Amino acid sequence: MTTKSDVLIIGGGPVGLSCAYYLLKSGRSVTLLDAKEIGKGSGSGNAGHIVPSHIIPLAAPGVVTSALKWMLDPAHSPFGMKVSLNPNYLVWLLKFVLACNEANVQRGIKPLNDLGQLSAKNFAHMIAEEKFDCAYQEKGFLTLYKTEKAFDAGKHEGDFLQRYGIPVNVYDKSKVHEVEPVALDDVIGGVHFTGDSHLNPAVFLKLLSDRVRALGGEMIENTPVTGFGSAEGKVRVVKTASAAFEAEHVILAAGAFTPSVVHDLKLNIPIQSARGYSMTMSATKQMPRHALVLGERRIVISPLGNLLRFTGRLEVGNDNMTPNPIWIQRIENSAREYIMVDEKLDIKETWAGLRPVTPDGMPIIGHSPHHSNLIFATGHAMLGLSLGPGTGQVVAELINGQATAFDLSPLSLSRF
Repeated sequence: MTTKSDVLIIGGGPVGLSCAYYLLKSGRSVTLLDAKEIGKGSGSGNAGHIVPSHIIPLAAPGVVTSALKWMLDPAHSPFGMKVSLNPNYLVWLLKFVLACNEANVQRGIKPLNDLGQLSAKNFAHMIAEEKFDCAYQEKGFLTLYKTEKAFDAGKHEGDFLQRYGIPVNVYDKSKVHEVEPVALDDVIGGVHFTGDSHLNPAVFLKLLSDRVRALGGEMIENTPVTGFGSAEGKVRVVKTASAAFEAEHVILAAGAFTPSVVHDLKLNIPIQSARGYSMTMSATKQMPRHALVLGERRIVISPLGNLLRFTGRLEVGNDNMTPNPIWIQRIENSAREYIMVDEKLDIKETWAGLRPVTPDGMPIIGHSPHHSNLIFATGHAMLGLSLGPGTGQVVAELINGQATAFDLSPLSLSRF
C-alpha cells in the first residue's frame, strides 16, 4: 500500500512534533511517523529546561581536558565514552576533538543564540495560546557552586555570555541562600541565568501531540522506516514494513537514530548517540524554587509541579536505553551534596535516553545536499526540547518557501 502525503516527518520527539505544529498552523498537511510511541522517546524523560543561555557549542576549548580529568574520578564523572574500534565512531571522536577550539565557539554562538531565543519566545507563546498546563515556570536556571575555583569559572562564563545579551545574576553566599533556601550551608555562591525557564517535558509533549492531532496531523506510531527510494535528486518513497509513503517534502527529525534511518540514502551524517539518565520522584518536603545545576557535578535538578527530577551524565557512543542503577544512585548522591533532600524518596521513574551529538556540538538544520525535498532537523544533543519550537518554525519557513527567522547556513549538513 502506498500513501501520498504533503509533508512526512520521520521522528515524533520534541523537534518532529514542533515541525508538525508549525506546518499545520501554516496550512500544510502533515503525516508524522515514529518507530515507537510519539512524544514518549528521549525527549520525555529529560530535565525539561528551556535554556536560551546555552549558546556555547558542546565542542569548546577545555572540554577534552575536562573530560579526561572527570574520567579519572569515575564515581563522580558527568562524562563517559564507549571504548570501540568502529571506524565511524573513531572518526567522529577525532572530529570532535579537533572542533574543541575558539573558532568553533565563534561559529556557533550566533546561530545557537538566534535559535535559542526564537525557541524560548515560541515556547512562551505556544503555552499561553494553547493553554498548556505543563508546570511551565519562567524562573531562570541557577547554578550552585561549592568551590572557589568552579565559582570563578562560572562567573567568567557569565561575563562572557552577557556580551551576547544573555541576562545573568551572580550571587554571593548570603544571596544564593536567600534566593534558593534548599541549598546546603557549604554552597558558596551561584550564577543565575534569569532568561531561562523549565517545564514538565512528558506533559508538554503529550499536550503538543494531542494538539497536532487536533489540527489534523496524521500520527503513525510503532512504524520504523526500513528504507528509501530516491530518483532525480528527490526522495520519492519512504518505506516501512506495512506501507510506503510518497511525500512532497520529507523532514528527518529522528534524533540519535538519524544515521541508521537514512542508511539507504548513502548520506554521511556524523551523529553519535550519547546516553543520559534521570530519576523522578514525588515532590519532597522542601522543593527547590528554581531549576538548578550542581556546578562541580553537572547534575540538573528540575522541580516539576508535584514531581522532582534529577538528571545527569553524558555517555558518548552508548545506545543502550536501559537505566544503569549505579549511575542513578550516583546522581542521587550528588544531589544530596548540594540541596536538602528527604531521607527516603518516593521514586516514580528511572530513565535513560539518547542525545544526538554532532562533532561540532551544533544541530543540523536545512536541506539535504543531494535531495531537494529532504530537510534535516536533527543533532540537537541535550537541547532537543529546548530548541524544538524554534527548529519547528524555521523548518516550516523552509518548506513554505519563506525567508527563515535567521541564517541557517552555519547549521547546514554541508559544513561536514
